[in-house]
Amino acid sequence: MRLQDIPAVAGLEQKLFPIDAWPLELFFDEFAQAETRHYLVAEADGELIAYCGVMVVGTTADIQTIGVLPDYEGRGTGTMMLTRMLAEARRRGATETLLEVREDNPRARRLYERFGFEHIHTRRGYYRDGVSALVMRLTFDLHSVSERQP
Repeated sequence: MRLQDIPAVAGLEQKLFPIDAWPLELFFDEFAQAETRHYLVAEADGELIAYCGVMVVGTTADIQTIGVLPDYEGRGTGTMMLTRMLAEARRRGATETLLEVREDNPRARRLYERFGFEHIHTRRGYYRDGVSALVMRLTFDLHSVSERQP
């Protein structure tokens, strides 16, 4: 992700997550923390179709966000983004990765489960519309991320 991508990413965020969208300023704040954050975008035919970010502090990584335009779901875009985020987490020394996913998002949950993420906690009513968040964790073993991808 480049600085000039942020307005388009924030616009996509508003489309994908209207209830819980991050404000534009938060994307700028995240981007400015390169020592602990890493963000990527994906484009098709010059159009922004996906974005993702990871935070790594010490040995723990947290998938901050993954967003994919609905027309590009089911085409491997989310898988590619998650693969890249996990590889970056490992490169930065993480031994585990955490994330939150909406309880009512089975497609995302299946993606994370294919990578080996396990549900470890539920945050009841976490999202503004009252939906709970499932906290999931992937602990890295001796195998590389590429060996573990689905």
